[in-house]
Amino acid sequence: MVDPFAEQAPPPGIQIRPLETVEEVFAASEVLAEVWGGDRGGMPPNLLRALAHSGNYAVGLYEGERLIGASVAFFAAPAERSMHSHITGVLPEYQRHGLGRVLKQHQRSWAFARDVGHITWTFDPLVARNAHFNMRVLGTRVTEYLVNQYGPMDDGVNRGDETDRVMVVWALAAPPAPTPADDQVVASVAVPHDIEALRRESPVDAAAWRLRVRDAFVGHLAEGLVVGGFDDERGYLFVRP
Repeated sequence: MVDPFAEQAPPPGIQIRPLETVEEVFAASEVLAEVWGGDRGGMPPNLLRALAHSGNYAVGLYEGERLIGASVAFFAAPAERSMHSHITGVLPEYQRHGLGRVLKQHQRSWAFARDVGHITWTFDPLVARNAHFNMRVLGTRVTEYLVNQYGPMDDGVNRGDETDRVMVVWALAAPPAPTPADDQVVASVAVPHDIEALRRESPVDAAAWRLRVRDAFVGHLAEGLVVGGFDDERGYLFVRP
């Protein structure tokens, strides 16, 4: 059987390399700051250097010798055989070209080689394109809804909003979680198609979406439902476990 997530060669001219030198670490920190709208605290160079030097996942995405993206993950408790993917970003002009998937494939292969069975990460539940990628493309499963997980963040992406996050787990050896059939769906929680544009054009409406999605999501989980998948029109699909 062909593994749909086996690591593929990056596009021509693109390479993924470990961040090994101080210069590479500082460049990666700068790239991630640019992706997040100027936040230099998202992955400070000293922390990135420490994570890389102690054997965690820290790689750069290069076009030739230009660093255009980076990804950082760290190991969980040994018994969990898990790794948490903390941050992954690609410069805006290189986004929407499949490079995020290339990085995730590389991360998966790297984890497999170190006997890691699961990778977890968080994402903003209001960002529909991330929900689509994480749940429909990679087939991750939602495990938690985290209210204001990181507190206030002073960057161009999160400034002025509460940092609610969805935690997902990627079981690396399991087939992708399928979207549930219509007769299995008990409830759904819609999200805006483009929350980034809405935040720029109508911050009040964006804030209302945050509370609406939070209340519905937390309420369904409290009722014992679980997230079974994501649909681009209906949003998060809840099923009975």
